[in-house]
Amino acid sequence: MKKTMVSILSIIAMLVAVFSINTQVLATEANITEEKKTGTEQLLEIRDNAKKKLEDYVEDYGSEAYGLAAYILNMVRIYSIPFCFIGIAIGAIYQYVIGIRKLDERDRGFVMIIGFVTILVLAQVLPLVFAIVVRGWRG
Repeated sequence: MKKTMVSILSIIAMLVAVFSINTQVLATEANITEEKKTGTEQLLEIRDNAKKKLEDYVEDYGSEAYGLAAYILNMVRIYSIPFCFIGIAIGAIYQYVIGIRKLDERDRGFVMIIGFVTILVLAQVLPLVFAIVVRGWRG
């Protein structure tokens, strides 16, 4: 009885989902050309902003190689924060949730936490060290 009820409800849910997706597709077909144009414009704007930032770094550091390195280090600095926080959370799950029953998983979680914290610190400090060395000692 329960299996048939669950199967009937799941079929009804799938039909509702299919019909709602179909109506959404029909409603948005008129705006596809505008969305493609807007998406293309947004991609071009992102590309132009990235080129401008890279040119600013090249101008600030006085060399294309140093400017590119500074730009890459800044991008690594920005994107390392969410990546490392997710890694730290996964390590904490291994250490404190799974590690309650399995000691080897607990050690794995501890190593993951230490590794991601180290990566986070290095990614945050390295652009500062690079700027100090290139601008300070190079003149």
